[in-house]
Amino acid sequence: MAGVEAVAARTQGTFGVGGVLLDQHGNVLKSLSNNVVRDGLIFDPTAHGERQLVDWYFAECALGRELPPPEELTIVTSLDPCAMCTGAILTAGFNVVAAGLDRDAGINYDGSATFPSLPPALRERAAASFSYPAVLGTSCYARESAGAAPKSFFIGKTIAEPTQALCSLLIEATSDKVKVLINTDLERHELKDPATLPAGHPLVRKLKNLYPGALAHRCAPHRPDAGLAPFLAAAVEQDKRQGGEGDAVALLDAFGNLLLCVPGRRAASAICTAFMECTRQYAQLRYTLMYGASAAQQAEVRQYLGHPKEGTFVFARGPDESAQSFMNLGAYGSTMEGPLPIHNAAQFQYVLPVLEPEVVAALCAGLPPLYSNVIAIRPVQVADRALVHALQSD
Repeated sequence: MAGVEAVAARTQGTFGVGGVLLDQHGNVLKSLSNNVVRDGLIFDPTAHGERQLVDWYFAECALGRELPPPEELTIVTSLDPCAMCTGAILTAGFNVVAAGLDRDAGINYDGSATFPSLPPALRERAAASFSYPAVLGTSCYARESAGAAPKSFFIGKTIAEPTQALCSLLIEATSDKVKVLINTDLERHELKDPATLPAGHPLVRKLKNLYPGALAHRCAPHRPDAGLAPFLAAAVEQDKRQGGEGDAVALLDAFGNLLLCVPGRRAASAICTAFMECTRQYAQLRYTLMYGASAAQQAEVRQYLGHPKEGTFVFARGPDESAQSFMNLGAYGSTMEGPLPIHNAAQFQYVLPVLEPEVVAALCAGLPPLYSNVIAIRPVQVADRALVHALQSD
């Protein structure tokens, strides 16, 4: 069934990946496909099948549905989970059975099932819950079983070679096309400043409906300053009220305008961190503005609301070694989905450090190849000491 969802994803024009959530008896609770792309537009860079299944589980529980605890549930996925989905799964506590391997972004990219990309504590948890059943045969898809022993309904079972080939070919057939779509946004010199638009412009109205503080602050491009502190501090307090530890993420555009400043919603779902909410909200704002619009209207949205890689994400708190933080790093990679612009290598900035800079650097250097080599994720602390002091005081 995960393969069927992957076929549906390919038909939709997004990454050809799908997943299924099973209970302890092997019954299907929910199946979902990748939804990064809809209608030829980027809908949500975090909408991988596994991440959506985790959020579905928490949403159903919030509605009062009685579901088994996560440790009794298994996600069967057509492709080895990426860093984002791995962090989400480990946060929730589900088990995993993976079909195809992903040599670029998969958590088992080296095929060893030792998960060297994860911090040690998370490595042990993944080793106890991530399974890679054997694929019998003589083709390049054949492999021995690896990882944790799966739940009883999967013990002794293997993956048929044609199924494995289908799962692998679906991602191969779609990955490059989607990455091209993600990276067709305008470059810095082609963008226009949204602060020059009149207050009644539809784009400005939509932006302010999403975040009333949008365009209320401006700093030098890629150099967040102390003027951002009140917006971050307010979101930090809201994050605490909504089940978080006091994080918030702001998105500044290429001109230094504040577009969003978002708290997490971890009381609603353990994986609704501030960054997951911020990158999702911005992508869906652009999708809403462009869906059904004329070519000229879509071009205007792209001019005034550029890809985040041309701006700056500012985290109130720096990365740590938790599953949620690992998920954030992966989600950041899924948002960029390609090399950062040479002129904006410090796209990912944070105010308050949790780990020493060299520990953060080592964590990022150990990520699967897409994140460490292609995107080259390198979080750095903001340079403005007044901003740091302001958040420390709060």
